[in-house]
Amino acid sequence: MSEKVIDLWKEWVNQRWNPDAKFLNLERMNQDAFLKRHRLTSPASPDASKEAQVVFKIASKLRPEVETISLAHNDLNSGRMMTTLAHYLPKLANLSLEGNKLAGWKEIDYISGKRGRLSQLRELVLVGNPMRELEYKNNRAQQYKSEIARRFPTLEMLDGEPVTRVGFDAPTNAPSSSTRPHAKLSSFAWNMEPPFIAGVDGSIVSNFLMRYFPLFDNQRGALLDVYAPDATFSFSANTAIPPRARIEGLHVSKEFPNQRKLEWAPWLSGGLGGSRNLDRMTGGLQKVTQTLHLGNEQAVKAMADLPGTKHDVAGTPEKFSVDAFPVRQGERTNLLVTIHGQFSELPSQGIRSFDRSFVLAIAPEGSRAKQSGWDVVILSDQLVIRAYSSHEAWRPGPMRVQAGDLLPSPGLQEALKPLPEPQRTLMLDLVLRTRLNLQFAEECLKNNDWDLERAMANFEQVKGNLPADAYLPQDAFLP
Repeated sequence: MSEKVIDLWKEWVNQRWNPDAKFLNLERMNQDAFLKRHRLTSPASPDASKEAQVVFKIASKLRPEVETISLAHNDLNSGRMMTTLAHYLPKLANLSLEGNKLAGWKEIDYISGKRGRLSQLRELVLVGNPMRELEYKNNRAQQYKSEIARRFPTLEMLDGEPVTRVGFDAPTNAPSSSTRPHAKLSSFAWNMEPPFIAGVDGSIVSNFLMRYFPLFDNQRGALLDVYAPDATFSFSANTAIPPRARIEGLHVSKEFPNQRKLEWAPWLSGGLGGSRNLDRMTGGLQKVTQTLHLGNEQAVKAMADLPGTKHDVAGTPEKFSVDAFPVRQGERTNLLVTIHGQFSELPSQGIRSFDRSFVLAIAPEGSRAKQSGWDVVILSDQLVIRAYSSHEAWRPGPMRVQAGDLLPSPGLQEALKPLPEPQRTLMLDLVLRTRLNLQFAEECLKNNDWDLERAMANFEQVKGNLPADAYLPQDAFLP
C-alpha cells in the first residue's frame, strides 16, 4: 500500500474521529462517499484484505486513546475483519456491532478467543445480528447473555443492559520483561479472588453440595438417583506431593500425625477399574475405557469401591472453594461446578486434597432425581485425589510465589492504588523485596529509570546508610 493511499486512510480516520468522546465512528463504511470518491475498498467489504488492519493501526496512534468504536450497520457476516482489533487497540472499552449479519459464535471468537481477546471490554452491542435475535426468538436470552459474559469476563453492559454476575476484576498488564529482567517476584500479579458463582442462583449450588457430600461420605448408594442414566464418572490419583506442601513439611508435620498412615494403593487400583490418570496410565485402549464409568449404576458402584471419606463441608467451609457458571454443550446450557477442598480418609484419618468437577442440568420433571428431591441431575463427574496441600492456597488476597515470601497488608495495597501501571507493580515488588517505605522505594526506582534490577543493586549498595524510618513496620505485611 503506497504512502499516498495510507495518507488518504489517515485523513478518513481523522474525519471519523471524535477526540472529545474518544469515539471512532466506523459505521456504514460501505456507503462512505470519501472511500468511493478515492476508490478505496471499504474495510467492511468482502473484497477487503488489509484495509481493516490499516485502519486499526492508524487508530492505535490517535490521542487520546480510542475507548469506543462503532462498527454498526456494515453488513458484516464474518468477524474476520476484527482479527487485529485487539492487537492494535487492546484497551478498547466499548464496541458496537449493531445491525450486522453475524450469525454464529465463531464470528465472536475473533474478539473473544485466546489470540484476539478484547481483555478490557466493558460494553458490547450485538442488537440486530442474527446470532442474538435468534436466541431471543427461541427464548434463550439468558443462555445468550451467559455465553457472552463467559467470553468477556470484564463486560459490564450488553446490548444496553447491565451484565448481572459476580465477576472478577480485570487483570492489569505486568511490565514487559525488558523493563524488569529476571525479577524475582514475591507475589503474583493478580490477587486470589473469592469463589465465583455466576449465571445461577447460588442456593441451587449450595443445596446440592450440602446434600451430596454427606451422602458420598455415608451412603453412596443413595446417590443413584441424582446421576443421569447416561452420566459419566471417572477418578484419578495424583500421588506427587505439591511443592508448597513439601516446603512446608505438611506430610511429616506433627500437626498431621496420620499422614504417614495413608496408602495410595486403594485409589490407584480401586473403584472397579483404577485411577484414570492418563499421563501415567498403561494398558492401552482397554484401560482407558475400563476407567470411564458409564451410567448411574456403574458410577455409583465404582464410588462404592473407593476408600471411605469425611468431607467437613458444614463445619469448615473455608477449606473448600467453589466456582459455578453456565456452559454451552451443543444446544443445551448446563452448569459447571468445580470444588477444591480436602477430606479425611477413613479409617486412617489422614487428610487428602481433591478437585471435583460436576456438569449439572436442571432435573427434569418426573425424573428419579426430581422425585427424590434433587433440583439438579449430574451429567458428568470427574474426581481428582491429590496429596494434601493447605487451603491457604485459595484464601482471598495476594498470592505468594513461594512459601514464606512477604505479602502486602490491605493498607499497603490501598496506599499503592493511586499509582499507575507499571509503576504500581514495580513499587510493590521492590517493597516486598527490601521492606522500604513508599517514599524511599519510589525515589530508588525513579533514580534508576524504573528498572527494578538496577534499583535492587542500588539498594544493596546504600542499605547500610539508610535510617531506620526508611523501612516499613512489620504490620505493613501479612503474617
